Amino acid sequence: MSRIAILPLLLVFSTIVRATTDVQYCEENAEYEVKVKEVNISPNPIAQGEPATFTISATTGRGITGGKLVIEVTYFGWHIHSETHELCSETTCPVETGDFLVAHSQVLPGYTPPGSYSLQMKMLDAQKKELTCIKFSIDIGSVPSVADM
Repeated sequence: MSRIAILPLLLVFSTIVRATTDVQYCEENAEYEVKVKEVNISPNPIAQGEPATFTISATTGRGITGGKLVIEVTYFGWHIHSETHELCSETTCPVETGDFLVAHSQVLPGYTPPGSYSLQMKMLDAQKKELTCIKFSIDIGSVPSVADM
């Protein structure tokens, strides 16, 4: 059975657009212990100043007791942001063999420029061994101004 941690910012309603995004592994021929099936982004495109949720569906051949998620963000090829999260704050630990979900939610600042961003996410175990590394793009739309309403 899939598990997911309930995050305070996880307020996803059925009316919000949810889309699966194209995912690539960082190294094409690498044998990662965690295989990523899909990444869902909600809403898509992401709105400035509004909550966004990334849900990663994955599978593992062994139990995982803890670790880190390391996220790197680039915009037009420029590295603009890094963040690290405890794996167990984004999913239920220990992660058992089989399918599991990782969910991360956050509000992007209202001043975030609209456009296409590239994300790289590494999952490390408690011994800092890389379990997976994926790359995908996100789109951030602009918030309509009062004049547009």
